[in-house]
Amino acid sequence: MENVHLVPEEEEDDLYTGYNDYNPTFDSEDLHNDVGFQQAVRTSHGRRPPMTAKYPGTAIGGRPIGTAYGEDSCQGRKGEGLQESRMPVGTAMGRPMTGAVQDGAARPMTAVRAAGYSSSIARGSVFDPLGQSKGPAPPLETKNEDTPEEKIKILEKKVNDLIEESCLAHARGDLQLSLEKAKEAGRKERALVRQREQTGTADHINLDLTYSVLFNLANQYASNDMYTEALNTYQVIVKNKMFSNAGRLKVNMANIYFKQKNYTKAIKFYRMALDQISNAHNTMRIKIMQNIGVVFIHMGQYSDAITSFEYIMSESPNIKTGFNLILCYYAIGDRERMKKAFQKLICVPLGIDDDDKYIPPNDDPHANMVIEAIKNDKLHQMERERKALAEKYIMTSAKLIAPAIESSFAAGFDWCVDMVKGSQYVELANDLEINKAITYLRQRDFKQAVETLKMFEKKDSRVKSAAATNLSFLYFLEKDFDQADRYAELAMSADRYNPAALVNKGNTEFVKEDYEKAAEFYKEALRNDSSCTEALYNLGLTYKRLGRLEEALDCFLKLHAILRNSAQVMYQLANLYEMLEDPHQAIEWLMQLTSVTPTDAQVLAKLGDLYDNEGDKSQAFQYYYESYRYFPSNISVIEWLGAYYIDTQFCEKAIQYFERATLIQPTQVKWQLMVASCYRRSGNYQKALETYKDIHRKFPENVECLRFLVRLCTDMGLKEVQDYATKLKKVEKMKEIREQRVRSGRDSSARSRREGSAGSGSSSSPINTPPLRASVSRSEAKYSPVLEQGRDSGQSNHGTSAKGERLSVKLKTLPGSNEPYEASTQQEIDASYVDPLGPQMQRPKTAARKRTEEDEFADEELGDDLLPE
Repeated sequence: MENVHLVPEEEEDDLYTGYNDYNPTFDSEDLHNDVGFQQAVRTSHGRRPPMTAKYPGTAIGGRPIGTAYGEDSCQGRKGEGLQESRMPVGTAMGRPMTGAVQDGAARPMTAVRAAGYSSSIARGSVFDPLGQSKGPAPPLETKNEDTPEEKIKILEKKVNDLIEESCLAHARGDLQLSLEKAKEAGRKERALVRQREQTGTADHINLDLTYSVLFNLANQYASNDMYTEALNTYQVIVKNKMFSNAGRLKVNMANIYFKQKNYTKAIKFYRMALDQISNAHNTMRIKIMQNIGVVFIHMGQYSDAITSFEYIMSESPNIKTGFNLILCYYAIGDRERMKKAFQKLICVPLGIDDDDKYIPPNDDPHANMVIEAIKNDKLHQMERERKALAEKYIMTSAKLIAPAIESSFAAGFDWCVDMVKGSQYVELANDLEINKAITYLRQRDFKQAVETLKMFEKKDSRVKSAAATNLSFLYFLEKDFDQADRYAELAMSADRYNPAALVNKGNTEFVKEDYEKAAEFYKEALRNDSSCTEALYNLGLTYKRLGRLEEALDCFLKLHAILRNSAQVMYQLANLYEMLEDPHQAIEWLMQLTSVTPTDAQVLAKLGDLYDNEGDKSQAFQYYYESYRYFPSNISVIEWLGAYYIDTQFCEKAIQYFERATLIQPTQVKWQLMVASCYRRSGNYQKALETYKDIHRKFPENVECLRFLVRLCTDMGLKEVQDYATKLKKVEKMKEIREQRVRSGRDSSARSRREGSAGSGSSSSPINTPPLRASVSRSEAKYSPVLEQGRDSGQSNHGTSAKGERLSVKLKTLPGSNEPYEASTQQEIDASYVDPLGPQMQRPKTAARKRTEEDEFADEELGDDLLPE
């Protein structure tokens, strides 16, 4: 109990107590102040050898031990412990003495200091635990590239790089560069083979590299249409027995023969490739069989093609093969087998998921995110493309076989519709019905088309909108604008986002001259579908009618960015710049228009007119002459050319143009007078006199002709001058009497109007004059209603309107086929005059025939539109 000490309660227990306590004997901090220790170090006591084992029989007993003490080896430093600089002494067991370190630094004598650390630097040693004082690592040994093996490896890498560059160039579309790289790879590969043969390593030739080089070279030859070289390269690969599966390349050779239209050899190589492909590769065999069937179709051997396609449809049916089979049956006229093939076609599985899969559930946000992510991914796009292709083939097949499988077109189409309704393509049935109506339109059976479309008024909204859009289009073409407006409203109510319906509605407002409302419908159509070119074009025309030329110009410039080669858009831009008094820009756009339609006579005439207004007569003459060359029946062009030659004192050349005008308008006396005047100006008075006499026989009451006859006869001293002078007096007197009668009639009518207005007094109400209805120019009446006629309710199709929906560039229209030529100009012919040459001279057949041909030409080029007045 004497050695037991209780800790006071108030003292806290220190967990780290005792860790710094050690025996003062081992304290090396004050050794330099320890006199006894320092004395021992100075005497021989500190230099004596270490103690040996006391017991005999040990390994080290009785052996002298060599020491490695140096003189004055121990030095004390203030504040540091003693360090021994002696070398370790080797024992008989071969290990260093305890406490000795290999680098000469002594191990510390205490347990307080960490091993491996010394605050003093021993002789010849530096504290470098990481070995940084040794300098950087020695460089790697460089490979000797002069050895044959290294040269071969470098050459192989170059060949592989060239093949890769060739493939990349081909992917970019640079076929010439890809072929050059392939040829260079072939040259280096041959050099590589020669080098291996020289070094005696021919057994190690890389056959895969040789195959890659030859295969790539053959492909590049084929891509560059160098078919002979490609076939030779493929032959090299096929004949080499060391290349495994090289026989498959005969498919590529057959493809080349097919491109060369050498169908017999193509069939031969397809069959050779088919023989070398095992049944395990069934997909490859099916594709080759399909190629064989297509080649037979090109050869006209439909029975052999049917054999191939029927085998495919029995083994692995697909949409394209089914469509080709229907074409073959249609070609041989087999009605029943056409029906069976159509039934097989609509039963082909597409292997795609239903659209319901992509409808997100409302209660699962994670599923909604996943569906949103995959809704428009590459796989779904591929599914949509496959489905659209299948629908296209089915629609085309139905339209093709409908007139052939039944006694009438309608019955055949009804059969196809019934079959489709019972298949997985049930939504195509309505589209087939709409196509049936469009086929009626192409057959000019408008009544049946309207009845077919009216059947959709009670169907679902999408089909109803498409049918109502087409009905609105039909009624608009028939100028029944009320019905067109009604069905446009119906289409909009069924699908407000249908741009074609909005365009049709805007067109009905356009013809009512409510341009502001029409512009709103066109803008809404563009908001729903920014690519609706019809709405943008019609909006430009609407702004043009409203006088907002800058906005119209902006619309047509946007449209030109979409339709780069549209002649109508270019003409409208030129016309707008002309209205904005910028003739240079107008000329620039018309020049672009001539690059699209270089033979359009009206465009060339317009260019001539603009240059004439600018004062450039030579350029004006060039374009007017080109216009006359393409269309020699334009009166305004003929008149300008004749006047140009008269101004330049070439009256003889002007005669042919005025004679042409005489043929076109034989009842217009002014052209014949111009011919006579040209003869007179050129000095051919005899010919001029004969011409005037001929004019007088046709138009005996023409005062101007009689005056020139009197003048010519007087100058030439002819006796007939008195007769012509007498006739001239009579005609002038009759003309004066006629004018007096007309004047007196006007005075009496004015007097009666004044009396009537005085009698009515102030109680009379004003007359309500109905507003004038401006007729839409032919360009706007048809290029504004560029309406839909196809099956897709969201797209426009103006194929039906053909001539009625295109724009022309006419400077001045000639009279119609039912109105006389003299109706458009003033005439000085008596009403009782009868042409002695008969009615056939009113419109010569040659001119009428020429006009018809040119009309058709104009329709094919641009259509029928009037320039702004």
